[in-house]
Amino acid sequence: MRFLIIVQDLRVSGTSEGIVSRSFIAKLRRGYPEIIIDVLYLSKANTPDNLELLPIDSITRQIINTKIPFHVKWINRFSTRLFNKLYADNYIHKQYAKHIKKVDHHKYDYIFVRSSGLNHETILAMHGLPILKKAIINFHDPYPYPWYDGKIPNIHKNEFLRLRKMIEVVQQAKACCASAYYMAKDLQYLYASDKYFYTLPHQFAFEAFDLDKKEYVRKKQAKFQISYHGALMFGRNIVNVLEAYVQLIHEDENIAHHTEFVLRVKGDGITQLKEKYSTISNIHILDCLDFSNSANEQLYESDINIILENGPYYSNILGGKVPFLEATKNAIFLVSPERSELRKIVENEFCIADMHSIEDIKMKLQQLIADQATSKKEINVFGNYFSNEHFKFLLDQILND
Repeated sequence: MRFLIIVQDLRVSGTSEGIVSRSFIAKLRRGYPEIIIDVLYLSKANTPDNLELLPIDSITRQIINTKIPFHVKWINRFSTRLFNKLYADNYIHKQYAKHIKKVDHHKYDYIFVRSSGLNHETILAMHGLPILKKAIINFHDPYPYPWYDGKIPNIHKNEFLRLRKMIEVVQQAKACCASAYYMAKDLQYLYASDKYFYTLPHQFAFEAFDLDKKEYVRKKQAKFQISYHGALMFGRNIVNVLEAYVQLIHEDENIAHHTEFVLRVKGDGITQLKEKYSTISNIHILDCLDFSNSANEQLYESDINIILENGPYYSNILGGKVPFLEATKNAIFLVSPERSELRKIVENEFCIADMHSIEDIKMKLQQLIADQATSKKEINVFGNYFSNEHFKFLLDQILND
């Protein structure tokens, strides 16, 4: 069998999609060692991406210029108002499409299309192309953006134009899948599709990465470390976690004397967060690291890794870091809304807490610290959900569609 993977991001740092796309390719090779894997990499910059580590047969890389010329912007002002045509969007999609058109899709048994970021350019570039009838489209996030953010009160008409184009792409595609169960169901409904949207969760494979960079790893300075590495956005609630931890420091001498909480964060409100907890010596709020250093710090220095789900009420995505943290085999503590993807797949209820309840977070975090401090036992938070066998089982369902 011959597979083509059209991909937008294979970077090794600064992007969750690059990490999960690399891992998807590595897991595809594990599951089907005899197949031929060709990659069409449509990237926005010529970054050093360690492509030689990928277990593929060939790769073609094209750098896409996504800068919109002035005349396109000028035409777009009138085309959107008068004709409901997103001229600027279509211009960007054509930059990708001109390379996709060159592919001889007849020689491939299966074609996967993976996108990146919030604009889903590689997927939308497939619109109207003959290759789309053989394509399996993978959604990593909801599209258009208002259906991802979930808090925009007034949706601009342009977003409905984008939605209409995506509906047309979905109608023409061979099959569709999403990285989360709830997202798959939501998108199937949003796109008014009679296609079944499969779930194909994000994966992580160590062999797709060079993790030799360790020079910025912070050695833990307490017997026990809790850590959170990531962005603070989309309603992720780190404050309640820190408030619960501060209460534990005041109530439990062992936690006060033998633990630390390290945060490597980016996003809004970092300065205020540092000011608020500047007097708590157990809490260290630091800058983010590249993936290799961050991975090593979470692998070898952290005892409990925190995952914050989007909120405040519903999260239908699977964070790209989840399969990586599962692969570390360290303890994981999930902080989630009432209805979420991780609540659906978690198998140990004591590892997940209500993001709105400081008391629930405190009680479960205290118990997890006590359990890990005494026995350091491996906790199977997600069962076999991210196993090679489960990945192949889910992928076989899609391929046999």
